[in-house]
This record gives sequence, C-alpha cells and structure tokens, in this order.
Amino acid sequence: MDFQFIFSLIVLLFSVVIHEISHGYAALALGDHTAEYAGRLTLNPIKHIDLVGTIILPIISLMLPGSFLFGWAKPVPYNPYNLRNQRWGEAIVAVAGPASNILLALIFGFFIRFYLIPNDLLASGAGVICQVIVMVNIVLAVFNLIPIPPLDGSKIISSILPRGFMRIRQSMERFGFFGVIIFLLFIWQFFAPLIPWLFGVITGLTF
Repeated sequence: MDFQFIFSLIVLLFSVVIHEISHGYAALALGDHTAEYAGRLTLNPIKHIDLVGTIILPIISLMLPGSFLFGWAKPVPYNPYNLRNQRWGEAIVAVAGPASNILLALIFGFFIRFYLIPNDLLASGAGVICQVIVMVNIVLAVFNLIPIPPLDGSKIISSILPRGFMRIRQSMERFGFFGVIIFLLFIWQFFAPLIPWLFGVITGLTF
C-alpha cells in the first residue's frame, strides 16, 4: 500500500466518525440521549470501527469502477421514539451525517479554490491532504444519500413519503447489507461520475 492510500484510509476513518457523531448530536438536540449514554459522542475511532464498513469495504471499493474510497462506521444508536419531533425527527437525524460530510468537503474545497490554487500550493502536502479530504467526503455524502436501506437516504425519503413506506423501509433494513452490496456491484458505477463533477464544482479543479 502506498502512502496516499494509507492516508486516505485515515481520512475516511475520521470522516465516517464525524458522520456518525453528527447523527448522535442531532438526536441529542432533539431529546434522545441514547448515543450519549452509549459513549458514542466521541472522536475516539475505536468506538466507531465497523469490521465491514470501516475495514473490508474501503479495500473492496478500490476494486470498483472509478476506484472511489468509501465506507461507514458502526451506526450511532438512537431511539426515534425519544425524538421531540416525531414527524421529521428521524429525517433530521439522518440528514445530519451527510450534511457533515458536505460541510467538510466545502470547507476544504474552498480552501483549495481560494488559497492553495492562487498561491500555487496545490502540489504541496497541504494541497494533497485537502484534495483527499474533499474527495472522500463527497463520496460519503453521495453514497449515504442513496435511498437504499439502511443508508441515510432511505430514512430521509421514508419521512417524506406516507407512513406506510416507513414500515416497508424498516422491513428492508433487515436485509440492508445485501442491498448495499448489490448496489455497489451493479449500480454504483452509474453514480460514480457525480464524484469528479462535484469535486470540480467545489474546488475548481479537474479530477
């Protein structure tokens, strides 16, 4: 493994940790303390590592068309029945994760666009680091917004649609891992072109 791949794994790890913490803090803000009591509102990566999503999947993802690194951390627990907003609470908690990745991509992307590029620092260590952070977080945001259970997109969509769809989603979540694998193998290639396009929009660079 080269240095960039190892560094990308580190960026991925902390990006998915921030993603999960964002879910937990959103639930906490809405009245649910489950993640807090479970000790999951921490940046300690050991608390969030998932064997499949944090270790196996990132390696597999490099073998897919486009070779975009992505994965997930162990989901932060929360009780939707504790949320003060029962109509939109689950959607708010769900969107908090991808929103944190989008925010990270924007912060470091704008740093690239408005500081590194004008000062000819794109090839520096800081330039490489920022590009990896932007790329990884774009991938995480797009991946998690796909409306396939148990991804965040399915929770957002089911909150918008009639309540009957929420029961369907909850039933599908029992087989969610297989749905994600099928998506990765056969459908992700159609979403992959979004990644370099969004990267270019945010940073002004051509991937």
